[in-house]
Amino acid sequence: MQDVISTLQPIIVIAIEPKSKAEEAKLTLELARLADQDSSVRVSKDPESGQTVLGGRSEAHLDGVIQALRDRYGPLFNIGAPQVAYRETLTKKVEIDYTHKKQTGGTGQFARVKLVVEPNETGKGFAFESKVVGGTVPKEYIPGVEKGLNSVIGSGVIAGFPVVDVKVTLIDGAFDEVDSSALAFEIASRAALREGLQKGGSVLLEPIMKVEVVTPEDYTGSVIGDLNSRRARLIACQSREAAHVIDATVPLSCLFGYANQLRALTQGLATFTTRFFRYDIVPSMHDGGEPPPAVAAALRA
Repeated sequence: MQDVISTLQPIIVIAIEPKSKAEEAKLTLELARLADQDSSVRVSKDPESGQTVLGGRSEAHLDGVIQALRDRYGPLFNIGAPQVAYRETLTKKVEIDYTHKKQTGGTGQFARVKLVVEPNETGKGFAFESKVVGGTVPKEYIPGVEKGLNSVIGSGVIAGFPVVDVKVTLIDGAFDEVDSSALAFEIASRAALREGLQKGGSVLLEPIMKVEVVTPEDYTGSVIGDLNSRRARLIACQSREAAHVIDATVPLSCLFGYANQLRALTQGLATFTTRFFRYDIVPSMHDGGEPPPAVAAALRA
């Protein structure tokens, strides 16, 4: 699984809120200013909780943003624990035939959609195409179909994370002269896509980071051992003057608190850098199993 999002999109998020109502406007303006200055800072509202969510490209990046806020305004806000920005996608092609029918005494609702739901090319995001022939779904209802599909893409069926790299094709359907409407087709398409995601082997994707650690030679074994405990994949270990340089890939969910741990392991003599590498399927979800403990804990947070 290669990259499915730009490195400018957030892979880690925190909730941030003013300590008082009086500080809300000031915090909102400052967050907007920071987002304008740094294109990798994203500020949004969680549609369910109503919380303001601040997103960034790494834990260190968000720490820097928070520190900049504190330096400028002091402790005018509270922040939540960092959370990984997971994604969802599906792994196999399915065909869904769904009919929405509701009779309420007056004008009813009727819409039938037949969709092909399949993995899209990596990095292509969500795509919709209509291949309906013969007017089985009138053109004026196609926007309703697309609206219903888009409403599902933002919240998947595993844990409510955004769905990426999925292609949906409308291949057939049916309508009623009296009871059909754009709304009916929107409802039908929404339900059909959710069914497609469930039957299409949806999996959770986690961000993987490239990590470079520079450590004195004496601590190399301890550093590698700790990385292995974090589900790291070792790429290389090379000598650089009096130090060893360790390159590895590590799931972001396993890197929380790494700075403190590395400092303790090496008496503060090692340094490390991280950058986004790619999204990959969470291990064990290939078989429909349970995610690793660190991932499960992050999802419960």
